[in-house]
Amino acid sequence: MSVLKSFFKDTIIYGLATVLPRLMNFVLVPLHTDTLDTASYSDNTYFYVYAAFFNVLLTYGMETAFFRFFSKQKEQSKVYSTTLISLLVSTLIVFAIVMIFNQPLAEFVNLRLDYFNYLIGVLVLDTLVVAPFAYLRATGKPIKFTFIKLSNILTYVILNFFFLWAIPKFNIEFSGYDKTDSVKYIFIANLAASAITILFLLPYFLKTKWIFDKAIFKQMLNYGLPVMIAGLAYVINENFDKWLIPDVLGKDTNGAYAGCYKLAVFMTIFIQAFRLGAEPFFFNHAKEKNAKNTYALIMKYFVICGALMLLFIVGFIDVFKALIVRDEAYWVALEIVPIVLLANLFLGIYFNLAIWYKLTDKTRFGMYFSIVGAVITIVLNVILLPKYGFIAAAWTTLLAYAIMMMMSYVLGQKHYKVPYQVSRILGYIGFAVVLCYISFKHLRGNYFFNVALMLIFIAGIALLERKELKQLLRRR
Repeated sequence: MSVLKSFFKDTIIYGLATVLPRLMNFVLVPLHTDTLDTASYSDNTYFYVYAAFFNVLLTYGMETAFFRFFSKQKEQSKVYSTTLISLLVSTLIVFAIVMIFNQPLAEFVNLRLDYFNYLIGVLVLDTLVVAPFAYLRATGKPIKFTFIKLSNILTYVILNFFFLWAIPKFNIEFSGYDKTDSVKYIFIANLAASAITILFLLPYFLKTKWIFDKAIFKQMLNYGLPVMIAGLAYVINENFDKWLIPDVLGKDTNGAYAGCYKLAVFMTIFIQAFRLGAEPFFFNHAKEKNAKNTYALIMKYFVICGALMLLFIVGFIDVFKALIVRDEAYWVALEIVPIVLLANLFLGIYFNLAIWYKLTDKTRFGMYFSIVGAVITIVLNVILLPKYGFIAAAWTTLLAYAIMMMMSYVLGQKHYKVPYQVSRILGYIGFAVVLCYISFKHLRGNYFFNVALMLIFIAGIALLERKELKQLLRRR
């Protein structure tokens, strides 16, 4: 149980590094949706779709490869310095090439030149800190990791409020300020926050022995490239709808869709916090005697927590919409929220299952699964969006992640069998989905009954898991 205790401790700390920034971002959603109309909010979303895509390209799977080889190699400093040098050199080369051709590239991705330049600046700075952040996680320094992450988001939030709220409200004189182009200042705030982050992490560049090991780099590259392709496919799964909707349904619809998509962020926070703690944990404890049983136990309680979160958000969805997306123009897309929440829960299960191909060095399977998901996402969105509207995009996301999850489980049991309690996990998900349907369709706004539904779910868990829960509490 000390192993599990270590996992949960790290996950909680990393969770703070994820939850607090996301909560701060929640503060920004009302600011952005109040300040920007739906079309401008679509531009903001479009910017970050490209940021996600190019971020995967620039890191080319080296972060995951770092964790794998850092836990295997005796000379861990060489793994870190090799990762650092490879990302530094490749990023600076790409930066130089892109800035030479920035005008035609900006036109190609349909972004204004100044927006495109901000995008490249953010991407370069964020890529350069990938290796130092991974090193902090791998060496068990979650508090420092969390502090730097929070410094980044605090800078971003404060500057957003300064540019979008304080300057207009108090008529602050600011050279060159353009009140008709609020979106630009969101990107400037992001660039400044990324610059602050790299300053904090400078010691991990300056105090490192710069040794580039070609053999290690080749192994990491072979391991990481399939991860990169899987990452690109994942970005397509997450963002293709927001890229396509402006052309098919219009920017206003895309802005409303993207705004309501933000209401599913609680599940995203939970999943990201889990991944930050789980990935190094899974690699570091792979050789433990009961490792597979531990993975199965973590999966079950991950699903329980995710299902409860699903119930909570759906039960109080009208509260969240009033707090986070206050402009009623955005509410036309509210019906996507339960679907997207369930899709994200499936994605979290998929990430949990992914440990089998990462531990067995068969990362190509992650690539295959993600490509299948991307194909489903592209084909169904192209076919269904014009006919059924944005709701088709939400259902497509759910289907893509469900198929990826099932494929990973089936093949994982052949290559790295983990004794997951499948029937119980499916039962918990099914029970939560039924209760969510009742809540969303028949009990909207009736918070007494929605709380009762959550208590029923918790009581069912407590009844079925009482023996195991007692054992876990005794060994704590």
